[in-house]
Amino acid sequence: MKNEKRPAGSAPESKFFGPYDFWAKLPLAQAIPLGLQHVLAMFVGNLTPILIITSACAAMSDAEQFAALQVSLLQNAMLVAGLVTLVQLFAIGPVGGKVPIIMGTSSGFIGVFQSIAQVMGGGILAYGAIMGASIIGGLFESVLGLFLKPLRRFFPAVVTGTVVLSIGLSLIGVGVSSFGGGSAAPDYGSIENLLVALAVLVVILLFKHGTKGIPSFSCILLGIVFGYIVCALLPLFLPTTGVTADGVEYTKAWVLNWDKVAQASWFAVPDLIPVPIVFDMRAIAPVIIMFIVTAVETVGDISGVMEGGMDREATDKELSGGILCDGLGSSFAALLGVLPNTSFSQNVGLVTMTKVVNRIALACGAVFLILCGLLPKLAALVSIMPQCVLGGAAVMMFASIVMSGIQLITRDPLTPRSMTIVSVALGLGYGLGANGAVLAGLPEAVRLLFGGSGIVPAAFVAIVLNILLPQDAPVERA
Repeated sequence: MKNEKRPAGSAPESKFFGPYDFWAKLPLAQAIPLGLQHVLAMFVGNLTPILIITSACAAMSDAEQFAALQVSLLQNAMLVAGLVTLVQLFAIGPVGGKVPIIMGTSSGFIGVFQSIAQVMGGGILAYGAIMGASIIGGLFESVLGLFLKPLRRFFPAVVTGTVVLSIGLSLIGVGVSSFGGGSAAPDYGSIENLLVALAVLVVILLFKHGTKGIPSFSCILLGIVFGYIVCALLPLFLPTTGVTADGVEYTKAWVLNWDKVAQASWFAVPDLIPVPIVFDMRAIAPVIIMFIVTAVETVGDISGVMEGGMDREATDKELSGGILCDGLGSSFAALLGVLPNTSFSQNVGLVTMTKVVNRIALACGAVFLILCGLLPKLAALVSIMPQCVLGGAAVMMFASIVMSGIQLITRDPLTPRSMTIVSVALGLGYGLGANGAVLAGLPEAVRLLFGGSGIVPAAFVAIVLNILLPQDAPVERA
């Protein structure tokens, strides 16, 4: 692959170069730090869905059995994310879009998987059924990828731009939550968490706009490293524990848990098929529907990263290969007990903000993920990152996705028709999804699909309106 030529029609080297060029040969001294910041941006999000779903299954059965399984699944999640990312970057035949996308464990399936765990009584059986449904659903999404070209007319810039905008809006709340230390933390919103996050954000801005070359490209990584240093030094000046209003002592959210690193082993081989795979229609039917939604989100992610990082629209081949990678990658992930592996919107924001799209740099991040899957101690070092440190970087990255959506929507002059599509999709679609309680009287299946982040209903409304609304009449010129 190192001798692969720049495809016809891609940007010339005179316009994009080095980190800004997807196809350029980049020295490892530059590529490694640029790739590492991608891992830091998505590491926690890549593992969180597995923690949530295994906890939901364990709550209804043998918790000790899942405690041992959870470690193996988290290890596999990092390995899978790295391998599938490499396929997305370099492609194997038609699988992979050759686009600057980082792949990871999807959080979009959490609601559906929690429902399946309840319906099936939890335990290994329910988790195995989730894996079986993911295999079938991933294959189904792959079929959609093969037939994307005739379906592309349903995804003009106004639709994909609205989806990208919805993705960004849904993530901003996540970023702000991390900025305060994580909403589950007892000291959420404390002055200490906010100041650490603010310091990380300021350092990122200083490197981004006050330097050139590698320091500017690596601003996110440098900001996060600075956050680690601050959190390591704070115990010298501040107490590391606090007391809740109920008198319960807790460890503050910004404290680095070095014991977790010390206890982690140096090397471990991932388990193949760590749980028995079960095929049950109670799980398969809702998961297939979610994979349709995932395909739409992937179209939005790829469109956003191409617009924000490479200043052009994604091609049919890139979108088709990206969705194929999504689907087959999710089926492969299920064989290792990992939840569906899809394009990671957080990293779309990082690409949009830094404009670093070089695939060698992103591949270094993928290799680091693979190493984390094989070297638990390295994974533990990344996993102890305080939420406030991540939040300092996340608020800016996620807002960049919003700007990519706006760029896509305004690529063509706004017309009454396009303004109606965006307005109704965001007002009704995104509004309903972001306020799920409004849908309390509807069937559970509808609530699961539309009562989440707002991305799904916004995409649905935008697609339907794009089909139903008549085209604007051509403007007559004198």
